[in-house]
Amino acid sequence: MKRLITFAAAIVMSLCTVSCSVPMKNDSVRRNGLSSGFTGDVSITIDKLQAEGIVQRSGEGDWNIEFSAPNTLSGVRLDFNEGNVSASYKGLTFSVPQSAVPVKSMMLNLIKAVDDNAAQTELKGEEKDDALRISGSLEGGDYTLSVDGEGNLSGFDMPNNKLTMKFTNISITSGGSRTDDASDTTAAVTTAEATTSAA
Repeated sequence: MKRLITFAAAIVMSLCTVSCSVPMKNDSVRRNGLSSGFTGDVSITIDKLQAEGIVQRSGEGDWNIEFSAPNTLSGVRLDFNEGNVSASYKGLTFSVPQSAVPVKSMMLNLIKAVDDNAAQTELKGEEKDDALRISGSLEGGDYTLSVDGEGNLSGFDMPNNKLTMKFTNISITSGGSRTDDASDTTAAVTTAEATTSAA
């Protein structure tokens, strides 16, 4: 009987040691910088495809990316506006090339993830390597969105799609929300009307 109790106690202690050594998730909160318009460099890996370029977010649903690599995409620009996608090269517009189709679909996932999270008052996620990693799910699969210390976009991963995006040299260009854009337009129209009336 003593042996049985000693054995049971040993098992309980070993289980406690194992469970105590498992690190807890380091959940954290950061300011939300995702609603801002920005320009930055992006490096994209989708399975065996590697691409680089400059990405710009002007506002909700309004994005573009211009590729610098690979050679088959260099100079091609994809514009995303409220779900519509157009392609151009040195000012000439054409249908999205086959080589850009994988990037197009992954960009639509990125846009959806960023715009959904941009609506939050603050960002909640797990701290890892100086980044806040926010987990979520889209029709295209599960994702992890990473933001830097300022709450600006730094990474986007969709493991099931073998997708990794890394963002660097992020430069904030505007407030980025449609509400701001609309109020600016209204203010401009009001000012123009007042000037016309005064004249």
